[in-house]
Order: sequence, then C-alpha cells, then structure tokens
Amino acid sequence: MGSAVTGWGSALPSLRVDNNALSQVVDTSHEWIAKRTGIHSRHIAVDEDATTLGTQACAQALEVAELGAGQIDLLICTTSTADALLPSQAALIRARLGASNAVCFDLNAACAGCVYALSTAHSLLQTMPNMKRALVVGAECMSRIVDWTDRATCVLFGDGAGAVVLERSDNDRGVLACALRNEDDVDDVLRCDQIYSCDPPFSADGVIPCTQEQIAANAEAEGVGLEQALANAHCTGKAPLVRMKGRDVFKFATRVIPQMLQEACHQAGVSVEELDLVIPHQANERIISNAAKKLGLPLERFHRIIQETGNTSSASVLMALAHAYQQGCIQPGQLVGLVGFGAGLTAGAVVLRA
Repeated sequence: MGSAVTGWGSALPSLRVDNNALSQVVDTSHEWIAKRTGIHSRHIAVDEDATTLGTQACAQALEVAELGAGQIDLLICTTSTADALLPSQAALIRARLGASNAVCFDLNAACAGCVYALSTAHSLLQTMPNMKRALVVGAECMSRIVDWTDRATCVLFGDGAGAVVLERSDNDRGVLACALRNEDDVDDVLRCDQIYSCDPPFSADGVIPCTQEQIAANAEAEGVGLEQALANAHCTGKAPLVRMKGRDVFKFATRVIPQMLQEACHQAGVSVEELDLVIPHQANERIISNAAKKLGLPLERFHRIIQETGNTSSASVLMALAHAYQQGCIQPGQLVGLVGFGAGLTAGAVVLRA
C-alpha cells in the first residue's frame, strides 16, 4: 500500500523582480547573480502572504485531484515564514480552504521541509485508518527575513508556494521510500534567529526593572503616551534575518544530495540510474550541477525552475514537482526522486512512482 500523488499546484506572487531590478537595491548585476547561482528572477510578495500563496497552491492541487477541500483528512504545511506563531500556518490555510475535516499542523525543517512533510504524510496515511487523503503544502515568504543589504544572500531567495495531494493507494503507485537525516550545525552556517518583539518586565531575581512610576515619568519626558512608553520599555525592535556561510552550505549540499538519493533508492529497491527524473531543492544551479556529476546522471534529468523562482526554501521541491507534472515531464509509471537540504542541518529524499 502506497501514497500516490494525485494532485499538484503552485503559486507565485504577482511581482517579478529580475536581476537588473535587484541591482538597483544592492550592489550586484545580472551577470554576477546568473553566473554564480543560475537565477535570473524571483517573485516577491507585496500584497500576498503565506496564507494566500499556500491556499492558491492547495486549491490548484485539489482541482487536479478532483477533490473538494472537505475530503482532505490531513493538511501539513512546511514553512519557515508563517504569517503567525499562533495559530499554525496549516490552520490558517485550512480555514481559508474550508478543509473542515482535516487534521493540520506545521513542520519546519528549513529548505528540506517539503521532503520531511511528504515523509510524515506518507507515514500517517499508512498507519492511521481514518486518514485517506492528505494535502502537503510549502508556503514561504523568504523576502521577510532576507537582509536586502547583503548581496551574498538576498539575491538567492524568492517567495512562493507548492502543494500536492497524497492519497492512499492499493497499487504500486506512490511513495516507495523515504530517507531523512540531521547533522548538527555547529558553525551556524545557516541560521535565522527568532527574536520576540517584547521582553518580560522582570530581571533574573524576579524584580521588575522598570516601575510604572518610572515608565510614566519617561512618557512625560519623551512626550509620548503611557501605552507607547510601555512598549518602548519592553520591546526590542530587532528583526531576525538569514545569515549564511555559502561555501559551507555548498559543501554540505553537494555531499548529501547524492547520499540521500542513493539511500532512498536503496530502500526502494531501485538504482539511482533508474530514476526518470530528479526534483532537487532549487537552491543554486551550481549545487545541482555538481550533484548530478557526482551521481553520474545527465543534468537534463534534474528538473529545474530556479532560473525564474530563485530559492523558495521549503516550497521549492513541491513547486518544481508541480511544474514537472504541468509540463508533462512526469508520466505514469515513471520513477521520480525528490531531494532537499537545509538549515539544521537537514537533508532528505523521497522516491515515488508516478
């Protein structure tokens, strides 16, 4: 019994930002970006958010699968840029879709999140009798956490969402094997801190460091209201931004992509050479090319959309998978390998039969 992909969809913000436009924001050029990354443009969410993009991708996937939202039993959203800490991003998409019967939760494994989420959905469909259909969606607005003054990172990322419907299957279609791995990121090669907006009004010994009387006096001296003075007293105003050591990420990625695909293929009882198509995390064209060379596979067998989308983090594999289906690059019965890697450090691969 497997978990077959029966629907797919993707969504991009309406604003397309090419490399020339980006060169007006930071000291860079089209040639510099394209040569080092393979990226020519990306989409940036201005009027959209993760809920909007995720819902659009899910709606497309449901339409392809010829299902209504009420027929979904499980909804997993993988994201690093949710619209809210509470409730989950999955819950926000569930409500927008009207998927009133779905159990939902978020999963954060950074850019490998799509592979982790597919593996989790597959496992739940196989082990929980009341679950027959799942929606897996990656929804990211990476532009919110990018340092737009750092040309080494801001040129890489874009916003978008991808989704697939998985249905329990009694034939040989669907997920054949999953392989997941974590390694400690002892050198902080890829990190984005969570900085909460307000600090509690207590010190280590439990004493309130700033009394109401002091805050009121500050409000009068600053010429602001008491509510604003309270906010000023306890809020940090800092913003968390992505920090990355590119060379270390490159080394990790080019090592684990071949390893994870080989491990998943071994579990599935097939060879890497039998894969008809590989859908890699769309992080960098050079990473993909290097991994293909190590595997001894032609680069043409690796489906790529990075040129027009950039790195959309945990949404990228699902977006590329949807694109491959939409373009007719995946035919029934073919073997497809999905592979991702990201902060954590995380890595994983899924082998499925279309």
